[in-house]
Amino acid sequence: MQRARCYLLGERAVVLELEPPVSLASQQRIWGLSQRLAQDASVKAVIPGMNNLTVILAEPQHSALDAIERLQTWWEESQAFEPESRLVEIPVVYGGKGGPDLEGVASHNGMTARQVVECHSGAEYIVYFLGFQPGFPYLGGMPEALTTPRHAEPRLSVPAGTVGIGGSQTGIYPLITPGGWQLIGHTSQPMFDPKSRLPTLLRPGDRVRFLPLKEGVC
Repeated sequence: MQRARCYLLGERAVVLELEPPVSLASQQRIWGLSQRLAQDASVKAVIPGMNNLTVILAEPQHSALDAIERLQTWWEESQAFEPESRLVEIPVVYGGKGGPDLEGVASHNGMTARQVVECHSGAEYIVYFLGFQPGFPYLGGMPEALTTPRHAEPRLSVPAGTVGIGGSQTGIYPLITPGGWQLIGHTSQPMFDPKSRLPTLLRPGDRVRFLPLKEGVC
């Protein structure tokens, strides 16, 4: 079992943080624990993250130790959960105005821009969790050859639909926001629609493939 560290965050929240590495197996256990805790009357909210889980308790804990021990026990008793998985294909125009960092990612990894596109679009990804913004998917499964550090100074505005790389992960910005990821492409596929019954395009556990398009098509 992957070791976990639990600690109190304020009066009502307890955080469970797993030791590296990030893996699909550990993420499935986090999903399973989230499902279980969502039915617990003592829990107000459950926020799954990448290799971590935050539990908001319905009542303040008089003892931090009690809260930490409870979450540790929950983790040790947790089981993997595999949600219904859909394959979602997302069309992307790589490079150009929508992907200004494509050449930089290629240079950093000793590749051509075309090789970056082939590598990035050739993989199948798993949605580990949604965070940062409504509908922002943190995707596992990016080839290690594409790992590229974030910008030291984030951009003040990243357009909605931008596909980026941040370290060993890739994701899609659903809304206009500041951001420090390497921007390699853009999709016209909406990732978040607050008026929809299901406002986010993707859900944890979904599989994602990127379909490269010629500039001006997407």
